[in-house]
Amino acid sequence: MASVRFTVTPTKAEDLPGLSDTSPDISSRSGARVRFGSRESVNRSDPLSEVSGGGTAGGGGDTPEHSSVDQGDGNSKISSVYINNTHGVDDDDFYDRNLALFEEEMDTRPKVSSLLNRLANYTNLTQGAKEHEEAESIGEKKKASKSPQMGTFMGVYLPCLQNIFGVILFLRLTWVVGNAGVLQGLCIVFVCCCCTMLTAISMSAIATNGVVPAGGAYFMISRSLGPEFGGAVGLCFYLGTTFAGAMYILGAIEILLMYIAPKAAIFESKHPEGEGAAMLNNMRVYGSICLLLMSLLVFVGVKYVNKLASIFLACVIVSIVSIYVGALVSAFKPPQFPVCMLGNRTISGHEIDDNKSPALVNETTSIWKLFCDGPELNASCDKYFNSNNFSEIAGIPGLASGVISENLWSAYLSKGDVVEKGSLESSVDAHPASTHQPYVFADITTSFTLLVGIFFPSVTGIMAGSNRSGDLKDAQRSIPIGTILAILTTSIVYLTSVVLFGACIEGVVLRDKFGDSVKGNLVVGTLAWPSPWVIVIGSFFSTCGAGLQSLTGAPRLLQAIAKDNIIPFLRVFGHGKANGEPTWALLLTALIAELGILIASLDLVAPILTMFFLMCYLFVNLACGLQTLLRTPNWRPRFSYYHWTLSFLGMTICLALMFISSWYYAIVAMVIAGMIYKYIEYHGAEKEWGDGIRGLSLSAARYALLRLEEGPPHTKNWRPQVLVLLKLDEDAHVKSPRLLTFASQLKAGKGLTIVGTVVSGNFLQSYGEALAAEQTLKHLMDKERVKGFCQCIVAQKPREGISHMIQSSGLGGMKPNTVVMGWPHAWRQSEDPQSWKTFINTVRVTTAAHLALLVPKNISLFPSNSEPCTEGYIDVWWIVHDGGMLMLLPFLLRQHKVWRKCGMRIFTVAQMEDNSIQMKKDLATFLYHLRIEAEVEVVEMHDSDISAYTYERTLMMEQRSQMLRQMRLSKSDREREVSLALIVDHSNVRRMHTAVKLNEVIVNKSHDARLVLLNMPGPPRNPDGDENYMEFLEVLTEGLERVLLVRGGGSEVITIYS
Repeated sequence: MASVRFTVTPTKAEDLPGLSDTSPDISSRSGARVRFGSRESVNRSDPLSEVSGGGTAGGGGDTPEHSSVDQGDGNSKISSVYINNTHGVDDDDFYDRNLALFEEEMDTRPKVSSLLNRLANYTNLTQGAKEHEEAESIGEKKKASKSPQMGTFMGVYLPCLQNIFGVILFLRLTWVVGNAGVLQGLCIVFVCCCCTMLTAISMSAIATNGVVPAGGAYFMISRSLGPEFGGAVGLCFYLGTTFAGAMYILGAIEILLMYIAPKAAIFESKHPEGEGAAMLNNMRVYGSICLLLMSLLVFVGVKYVNKLASIFLACVIVSIVSIYVGALVSAFKPPQFPVCMLGNRTISGHEIDDNKSPALVNETTSIWKLFCDGPELNASCDKYFNSNNFSEIAGIPGLASGVISENLWSAYLSKGDVVEKGSLESSVDAHPASTHQPYVFADITTSFTLLVGIFFPSVTGIMAGSNRSGDLKDAQRSIPIGTILAILTTSIVYLTSVVLFGACIEGVVLRDKFGDSVKGNLVVGTLAWPSPWVIVIGSFFSTCGAGLQSLTGAPRLLQAIAKDNIIPFLRVFGHGKANGEPTWALLLTALIAELGILIASLDLVAPILTMFFLMCYLFVNLACGLQTLLRTPNWRPRFSYYHWTLSFLGMTICLALMFISSWYYAIVAMVIAGMIYKYIEYHGAEKEWGDGIRGLSLSAARYALLRLEEGPPHTKNWRPQVLVLLKLDEDAHVKSPRLLTFASQLKAGKGLTIVGTVVSGNFLQSYGEALAAEQTLKHLMDKERVKGFCQCIVAQKPREGISHMIQSSGLGGMKPNTVVMGWPHAWRQSEDPQSWKTFINTVRVTTAAHLALLVPKNISLFPSNSEPCTEGYIDVWWIVHDGGMLMLLPFLLRQHKVWRKCGMRIFTVAQMEDNSIQMKKDLATFLYHLRIEAEVEVVEMHDSDISAYTYERTLMMEQRSQMLRQMRLSKSDREREVSLALIVDHSNVRRMHTAVKLNEVIVNKSHDARLVLLNMPGPPRNPDGDENYMEFLEVLTEGLERVLLVRGGGSEVITIYS
């Protein structure tokens, strides 16, 4: 019977709907595969498992039960993320014949055709689109769900235009031109437009460097600069977008209450001083109502917002066209908006009766009463009123009037100043105007920096296209073209508007923020053709539309951040309705926007969102510049018109604008971003997105390592780069975790730490065990708060593994220079001599490698990080000089809280021929120059005869080692061993004598010390004496609670020079 071949491709278990627990040919054994002519199991839950099988060469090697899969209820068709197996049997035959050589690695290295097929079928879905599809599939008609396919014009260009042309153009641009003048106004507009254009170029490069899902700016920054920067800037951008919504709503309410329906005001003031406060309260009430209505509209469905968007955009375009037409018409027929002046001071048009011009009648008017004590002609009047005449000037002189020459220069005002026309005559003996008089007053103090902060929101909105990246047919093409065209269009409109306003409108009217001088008309509306109402109605609807866009975009941005799960407390905002609409995020957005509405002043809200947007743009530029400079292999943008200098210029302009517009707001915004950054760093979920900061770290590390390679470190730069050797027991637990605790206490030197262990066995079989060991070390390092790296080596013999680790650890100038290892516990009682032989071999290897060696003895008695020593001494026994390690180690230990309160004592040994008094003076001077505070004592060791105790200890040692040796030797070798034993006996006695004498002195002086550091003698050259060497070290440290044996690496580690 011909066999049927099958291929199970790698995918996740939850993606296999038909893979039931009762499938007969699939078991849970991991890592197995079906090979030719054999039946083995496949792992059902392992994403990297596969079954690829077939018959023998003849085609009849398999029985039917071996080569078929039970289809069950017909749902067990398996789909793959890599391999599309909808081809017929012929394709599988072809695959088996031509790629059989690669079949065992097909789980990790899929066929190229399969990978390409998968990529070709990729759909760029919006956030929540999957849930949206599932919700729709439940419906009665079960229509096939379609991902929104929007082009450049509808998807990017028009939304950007609508968001950029906002409330500032209609309500504040004339006022900005009036205060700053045409030249400074052009400068403000040009700098802001340059900032957004440079940002758009950087954003285009990032957006075309791969697929950008929903989330837009947040996604781009987080994937370029990492989750910390991404989260911080993403939240700043979210707050900026939310406050923008509040600003647009405030603008709409200002238009409504000032120009459309002034009588709709709920709060009114009888006194001029209270008018401002009453207006703010009206803004709060109506703004809150408007926000509620808009939020409900967004909640009902984004499709309604998108349907209204085209209407709102039409309003914007009609309004702007009417301004241009009005400016051209004014050259031939200027509109009639007379402005009443007293001397050079502007009179509010609300107070003037059209039927009675005060300059032409002989009876008193309502204005007379405001300047004089009564209506009589002989009443006492204001001094300025008496000495100046009323006059009437044209509010809109027109394009051909030449008024631009007066409007070129700035005319900044302080709060409470009267709006004046400098070219008109006026008496100089005037006292400051009273607020009860009908002048037009400046409501806030203006300056160049303030105007930058107020104007900048009118160029924001460039991210509108990238925020819709999930809805675009081809985001990589649409975002750059649409955004840059939108910025060019709006920049031209703004720059020409500044010139047109300066050329057509009288200066006092430009500086009149609310149009009081022209009877409460919207200033920009006075220029419009055919009627001011075109602008008033158009601007009202356009600001409402921009507010709706902000309330639509901001919750989606928050949802994208929440779904990434990098900020734990935002997790709830990732959920929404069944179709993916961000309900909870919309609620939070509405609450934050309400805070902006409670501020109630457009001029106070604008600088806040300026900061947040500038912060976002700054990091977009940084991300692009960084990626370009680092030349990351993955950095291949399809948009090629970018350069790192442009990105850094954009970044500089953003930073400058932040501090120019409001330095204290800038600091607050940076503090908020910094706090979010640190929060994500410490509490956020760890994400690996291949971000630019990681690339920057790699480049910086490479540069630093290459610099370190240039030469050996100077003595002043020496710091302990520690390799900690840990041993694991049979259950993969660390035997002496206090070794790592001790290493962490040494880390005041801020050097490198590598924690290593050796796993016995064959690497091919023990790889999993090595990974488990590495995880164990990482957990212990986290617990002890040790910053460093862990390394696990698999070797047949532990001593070989340790040797390999010492040779290969580190990289370049960041190689370990100090090895920390534990003392072989109970080595005398151990039946297996390998433990202490491995120890001695490690001592020899570290010596050969010129590394320092630290061996803590009785490590279990060393204090933990939570047990600080409240008193006592760290005693240093400086017997031989080997680079100054003995001086440096206590100093480093005392930087740690555990040892901080311990004093330091240094003992050195004087022989009979030494001058101990002079030695003490020299040692004190040496320590003074080293800037180390310590008590100094010189211990004299007199020559004495070798005691009987020494002979006895030596004899016991010899007998034990000889007995062990003879157990391992043949009969002929034993006879020769007897004669050799007599030769080495005398040298052993001398060594034992030294150990016993030193031990007596050390125990006598340092029995109460918290820690004793002493030189560790080197192992014998002849390996036969290894066991004796261990005995000497035991005798040397007998009776001491905590001992640190120190062996220098042969180089100086401490110096007296600065």
